[in-house]
Amino acid sequence: MNLLIIFCFICLFFLGCTNHWNTNHVLTGLDRFSEYSDVFRNKKIGIVTNHTAYDANDVHIIDVFQKMKNVKIVALFGPEHGIKGNEDAGKKIKDIQDVNRDIPIYSLYGKTRKPSPQMLKNCDLLIFDIQDIGTRYYTYISTMALAMEASAENNIQFVVLDRPNPINGKDIEGNLLEKEFSTFVGMFPVPVRHGLTIGEYAQMINGEKWLKDGIQVDLTVIKMQGWERNMWYDETGLKWRPPSPNMPNLQVALVYPGTCLFEGTNISEGRGTYQPFLKIGAPWFNENTFLLINKLLDIPGIRLAPISFTPKSIIGMSMNPKYVNLPVQGLQLAIKDRNLFKPYIAGIELVKYFYDQQKEKFEWREKHFDRLCGTDKIRKLIIEEQPMTAIKKWCEKDLDSFSNQRTKYLLY
Repeated sequence: MNLLIIFCFICLFFLGCTNHWNTNHVLTGLDRFSEYSDVFRNKKIGIVTNHTAYDANDVHIIDVFQKMKNVKIVALFGPEHGIKGNEDAGKKIKDIQDVNRDIPIYSLYGKTRKPSPQMLKNCDLLIFDIQDIGTRYYTYISTMALAMEASAENNIQFVVLDRPNPINGKDIEGNLLEKEFSTFVGMFPVPVRHGLTIGEYAQMINGEKWLKDGIQVDLTVIKMQGWERNMWYDETGLKWRPPSPNMPNLQVALVYPGTCLFEGTNISEGRGTYQPFLKIGAPWFNENTFLLINKLLDIPGIRLAPISFTPKSIIGMSMNPKYVNLPVQGLQLAIKDRNLFKPYIAGIELVKYFYDQQKEKFEWREKHFDRLCGTDKIRKLIIEEQPMTAIKKWCEKDLDSFSNQRTKYLLY
């Protein structure tokens, strides 16, 4: 009997260890920085970062490097939403001073989006550490590209501390961005869902010579440990810190590549609620319009439900959402199988449905819709009433070539 009890305790111990390993086994680039201490030794560094850059011990990158011997932080840089991640989307942010540390914090979403020579004058090396969400039009990757470009122009080494692609690194989806639609919202010819980590994306930018005049930067990527391409963020064991005010959880990150397209229309994308991008609608729709929606669209991996909601001004999320304080009729998205769900194609299909249902009240915000899509072709195909099969085929025509192109930049 005693041997049986001991055996049971041993089994429970190893089961507990296994569960711990299964949920806490990914180390980010920041967790592994000490293995690369020679890269940083005796350097004056700048850091492009925000509130997402914590290590496994919940220590922020600024504090991590401040404790490092023979390293001096001389400048900090914040992206859209600011270095604390609490500013509204699109809000211009001013430069400030970190009075406690006596370090300037330069905004890369204010007077300039690219570090100036003056900002970089004391830097030997520039570090980038921000959690991305794996979508082409999430602006942190554009901030990284311009920081890489500035570093190359000023002969400064650039280091990326890698983090997971939260919507996995296996699935790619959507059309490639066309050159004439290159903006800060999307700069390079990649699909909307590119399946790259931030470090892999940096390597591709550099390797394909996509920076201005084909310039290349002295790039180092500090890899993660334990991350695999098929992982979703909730399988990494890492804590979810909302990368931006309207990205509160992984569910939102998963639908964002599709329902963000509603920003380019007069349909609410759910800002002003605590489930942005999971709710869409407009004041003039009748809920009966949506009763048979699942049979009509049959989008794999997701269920749609009619819903009423009223967008509100929410401090720290959205101060001026569409249709603020007006009742809205629309749809609630619920993901049933994330491995089947294709958010970008689903987003296009939903935009097409709203357009087809009430053309006289539907409005395009053409410039923004097209820059999100990286083309005007999708909007035109919807207006021409082309079937979704034709639109989907057009969106996927270049995915095989992109998949082959990205192979040499994959780190995992």
